[in-house]
Amino acid sequence: MEQKVKTYWGVRIPMRDGVQVAADVYLPQGVALDVSSRGVTPNEETKASSAEPGRFQSGTDRVPAIVVRTPYGRNTDGHVDQGRYFAARGYALIVVDVRGRGDSEGTFVPYRGEGKDGYDTIEWVAAQPWCTGQVGTLGGSYLGRIQWLTALHKPPHLKAMIPIVSPSDPFVEWPTGTPDPMHVCWQFLTSDRMPQNINQVNWDEVYTHLPLITMDEAAGRKMPLWRELFDHCYLDEWWKEVCYQNRFDEIDLPVMHISGWYDDEQIGTPLNYAGMAKSAPSEEARRAGRLIMGPWGHNVNASTKVGALDFGPNALIDLRGRQLSFFDHWLKGEQNGVDEETPVSIFVMGKNEWRQEAEWPLARTKYTPMYFHSNGNANSRFGDGSLSPFQPDQECVDKYLYDPAHPVPFLTEPTSSQIGGPDDYSAVHRRDDVLVYSSEPLKDELEVTGPVKVELYAATSASDTDFMAQLHDVWPNGYAQRLCDGMVRVRFRKGMDQPELVEPGTIVRYEIDCWNTSHVFLPGHRIAVHITSSAFPKYDRNPNTDEPLGLTARFETAEQTVFHDAEHPSAIILPVIPGKAPNEQ
Repeated sequence: MEQKVKTYWGVRIPMRDGVQVAADVYLPQGVALDVSSRGVTPNEETKASSAEPGRFQSGTDRVPAIVVRTPYGRNTDGHVDQGRYFAARGYALIVVDVRGRGDSEGTFVPYRGEGKDGYDTIEWVAAQPWCTGQVGTLGGSYLGRIQWLTALHKPPHLKAMIPIVSPSDPFVEWPTGTPDPMHVCWQFLTSDRMPQNINQVNWDEVYTHLPLITMDEAAGRKMPLWRELFDHCYLDEWWKEVCYQNRFDEIDLPVMHISGWYDDEQIGTPLNYAGMAKSAPSEEARRAGRLIMGPWGHNVNASTKVGALDFGPNALIDLRGRQLSFFDHWLKGEQNGVDEETPVSIFVMGKNEWRQEAEWPLARTKYTPMYFHSNGNANSRFGDGSLSPFQPDQECVDKYLYDPAHPVPFLTEPTSSQIGGPDDYSAVHRRDDVLVYSSEPLKDELEVTGPVKVELYAATSASDTDFMAQLHDVWPNGYAQRLCDGMVRVRFRKGMDQPELVEPGTIVRYEIDCWNTSHVFLPGHRIAVHITSSAFPKYDRNPNTDEPLGLTARFETAEQTVFHDAEHPSAIILPVIPGKAPNEQ
């Protein structure tokens, strides 16, 4: 039964160092606090029973709580709607401006200290007389990742999490060693206490600025963090402080993971689900995880469309209802069947239908190589590049020139948090600096669901360069739908913590993670892979020099060679799903 809601604006929550953060508290009617209340000063040893309470109205019921911490402003329409929804259903929802943002004191330093502040916030909430001591967390993107950082500090009263479109560890999403050019737009947005107007800047012009390290000045605002990132262009201790994906064995919590196939940060969500299912310290936490992957972008479950493609009426679900049921079970103890659900829900594109699965990746996956072939002219979609399941024998190499002054575009809006979608790359495939390998038109349906990888044998005339791979569904009308992609920066071929330049001309085997998709190629469609050396502005342009990253304004042109013969069988490894799942709906 829905209840009336009371909102308390601007409640102050003290952190352990005396900084106070601002929160809006949404409570069911009758579960009320005096707006003059003051909280406790928590620390790593704080317990709800020993914490000093604020002054609250007496005689009220206690409710579980959901904490949302944001750098984007706590009183947006979305948070107000969220607060009213959960409070009307028997929860306290607390939306907090993170340190240094909005009305909160202190200095905003992205991700640094978020774990401690998250701990202190949760324990303050749990200590209040209106709270049962059962606390969950909720939020997407930055709001998702800081839930993981909080969980590593093990607040005693944190009982469940729902991170949405949660970013991965830094160099999983920044495999270039440098922030992508579009990150300067995010830093501009968050460079003062309130969100800044990013529409006042010509970002297309800013993204072409060199050297990268002064791109903030090109945007018209000095950003110390932007500069600092270039002091840490490999995985060092500074970065490891804010990594979480190798520490799932420390997180003993039920987690609902949510993302979309076209969210550029979906990289993290399937990895996190699989990591928790394997490594969480208790059987309950390993079994309690839930994964929901829809046909969505960064703004999940908001539209049936991503870009130009409409995924149909099945694309939208009662996602908030799923979140509510998850919290009802883990925070209220309701026996509502959540613990007995099939854990993985995926939307299979192409067929445009939902399916329930028992695990991720799917146990019945057949990892199937599709090998690159050509007579030495795979340049553009008009060339002779092909894909087949047959290994190559003696074949010619394919070559192209990579000129960073004329990069291959990655199709996206310059200020959008939605980086790319199911865009049509047929025009991009007209370029001679893009190698295109395509299958024959398929006679039968082919489902590809899971992680996609390219094994590329290549050489370069440079001591450092990039190789990009992208998977496409080419429709009978020529529309080249992007499905997923990935890249490798040559100097990081041995790992993001082991930068090493390459000897020009050396043939090297590169593994390129293209991350995840779930898609059925329909009869008459072709599978296509493109190989090139830029995807701008998703990634910065590699200047093809051996100079320190981000500091050069000098470009060199590199000659790239791709091998596909018996000794160098370049291929894309597709996660093929044979037949239908037993529980397909």
